[in-house]
Amino acid sequence: MNYGGIIKDDIANGPGIRTSLFVSGCRNNCPGCFNKEVQNFNYGKEFTEETIIDIIDSVDDSYHYGITLLGGDPMEPENAKELLPLCKEFRSRFGNSKTIWTYTGYLYENLIDLNNNDPRKKLLNFTNVLVDGPFVESLRDITLKFRGSSNQRIINCEKSCRHNIVLLED
Repeated sequence: MNYGGIIKDDIANGPGIRTSLFVSGCRNNCPGCFNKEVQNFNYGKEFTEETIIDIIDSVDDSYHYGITLLGGDPMEPENAKELLPLCKEFRSRFGNSKTIWTYTGYLYENLIDLNNNDPRKKLLNFTNVLVDGPFVESLRDITLKFRGSSNQRIINCEKSCRHNIVLLED
């Protein structure tokens, strides 16, 4: 897997101060995508063990809230598989004291119905908050917090999985 960039001390892609990883590769090809170059799976740098360590270390203090996975699309099958070691290390180090936000053009309902061995379902299980749905240019709204178009939802994954219903983040 490649990634297009890492933003440390990011305040735009989830609450608080976070580190955001922009993975490369997305098949949704949303018209008006804000990050079109990372739709290419070969764009950017190789995601390595050193990248994982760098990301984990970047939030190892009291003022960082967690990490955000976006792109491209972290829920592309090949990306999700490569992100699992990062998420496992993150949970090993921080438990539930910090959060993982994941942005995807796919819908929660399609991801939750996947087989438990599917890497996308596994990634979903590590995700605290999922921002789902494709970017729709005609629904673009710059006043929305943490999303680009009004069809996208900010879903509390933990509560949604527990109650078997989509529950939006407050």
